[in-house]
Amino acid sequence: MSVNCDCSGSGGGCSGGGSGGNGGAGGPCGACKFLRRKCIPSCIFAPYFDSEQGASQFAAVHKVFGASNVSKLLRNVPVHKRFDVVITVCYEAQARLRDPVYGCVSHIITLQQQVLSLQAELAYLQGHLATYQVPQPPPQALPMVSSTIPPTYDFSSLFDPMAQTSSWAMHQRPNEPR
Repeated sequence: MSVNCDCSGSGGGCSGGGSGGNGGAGGPCGACKFLRRKCIPSCIFAPYFDSEQGASQFAAVHKVFGASNVSKLLRNVPVHKRFDVVITVCYEAQARLRDPVYGCVSHIITLQQQVLSLQAELAYLQGHLATYQVPQPPPQALPMVSSTIPPTYDFSSLFDPMAQTSSWAMHQRPNEPR
C-alpha cells in the first residue's frame, strides 16, 4: 500500500494508493522519480509513495529529513508499522516546511489552546444555565393518615354521620390520659 501524503491542506493526512516497486505498469515510485533513479523491486519507498503524486510529497520528506535517513528509519521499523511511520514523517515534514521553528508543535499548541478555550466556555455556559434552572420541588408524599380504627372496625359507620362522630369520640377517649 502506498501513501498519497498531502498534509499541506487543512485537515490533510496521508492515505494509501499507488503502485509498487519498479512501478509495475505505472513507472517508478514517487521517491525514485523525485531522486531520478531506477526503482528496483525491493525499493523501500515504493509501497508508500505512488508514481503520480508521490514525487511531490516525497520532496518535502527529502528536504526535511533526507532520503537516506528516511530509508534507514524505515529499515529499522517492523514492516507492519512502516505505514504509520511514513504517515508521521510526511506530516512532520509538511509541518516543518510550514513552520520551520516549531513544526508540528505549533499545531499541538494551537489545539491545546482551543481545548482550554472550549473548556472555559463550557464552564461559563454551565454556570449561566444553572442560574436559569428553577429548582423543581421534591415530589410531595401523600400525608399518612394515622387512623385509630381498630382492626374490627365496622365500615358501615363511615356512611352514617351520627355513628361516625360517636365512634370517633369513643376511639379518642382511650388514647387520652386519665
